[in-house]
Amino acid sequence: MGHLGGEKIQRTEQVKPEHAGQRVDQVAAELFEGFSRSRLQTWIKNGVLTVNGAQTKPKEKLTGNESLTLEVEIEPELDDQPQSIDLDVVYQDDDLIVINKPTGLVVHPAAGHADGTLLNGLLHLDERLNSLPRAGIVHRLDRDTTGLMVVARSLEAHQSLVAQLQDKSLFRQYEAIAVGVMTGGGKVDAPMGRHPVDRKKQAVVKTGGKNAVTHYRVLDRYRAHTRIQVQLETGRTHQIRVHMAHRNYPLVGDPLYGGRLKQPAGATEALRQALHKFPRQALHARKLGLIHPARGEYCEFQAELPADMTSLIVALENDIKDE
Repeated sequence: MGHLGGEKIQRTEQVKPEHAGQRVDQVAAELFEGFSRSRLQTWIKNGVLTVNGAQTKPKEKLTGNESLTLEVEIEPELDDQPQSIDLDVVYQDDDLIVINKPTGLVVHPAAGHADGTLLNGLLHLDERLNSLPRAGIVHRLDRDTTGLMVVARSLEAHQSLVAQLQDKSLFRQYEAIAVGVMTGGGKVDAPMGRHPVDRKKQAVVKTGGKNAVTHYRVLDRYRAHTRIQVQLETGRTHQIRVHMAHRNYPLVGDPLYGGRLKQPAGATEALRQALHKFPRQALHARKLGLIHPARGEYCEFQAELPADMTSLIVALENDIKDE
């Protein structure tokens, strides 16, 4: 496959006061999101990522308020192969692609999922993505979460979308089905980090966590469940799943945070079967809003609920009618 590289990048980011005492490579990974830590470390060592214009070492500690400047020519960083994967493209133009991700599709190659990922499918769709950080992927969905994702097709679009994620102007709205009957909506403002014991999980943590804010409102109540609309203010790994479980309303079918399946007393056989067979967390990225990187206008995209969630909602509604 022919690699298209050689895109120049020139960016300066301001170190925040709260970064005082942290290593240069740590802070760079946060400020220059989308580049791997190892690549950033190489750039620091090579002097193309500087602190206040001076070369430094990756482990050097920052005091806060410095300027980190990156001036580099991007070469392809992906060894991943393009693969023909059937992607549901909701929208595409020269600057971006919006995908409706199905359940079961992993976003990035990783241990246990070396290929067959969204990234492999994107490289097949557009080989130019090979010269972009993570093939233009700026945010992710968990393997079994469905719905909308935006992918950048140029370095300028990538920078714009990453900036929108960082300043919280990228609008992301989800639908979910939670266990338990909520009295109303609310806001979860609870910092998150890696679970202290189970390394596969994230958790609400008292110290050292990253800021995490989730807003939710009730769409429908059932006898033992609630259909909710959720809006992300931040985008931490597993954020909605962790925050709703933290509120004691875990998502239906969540294998990590949902606990044991609890069947509602007196549920119809149809609902019992629907809950028993629901194979994943009931979470769908329904709406995505962004400022178009080239045109500067607000664009919004929608993806209808997938069939498995629609069927579950029908079973929940019929359970009430059959009482």
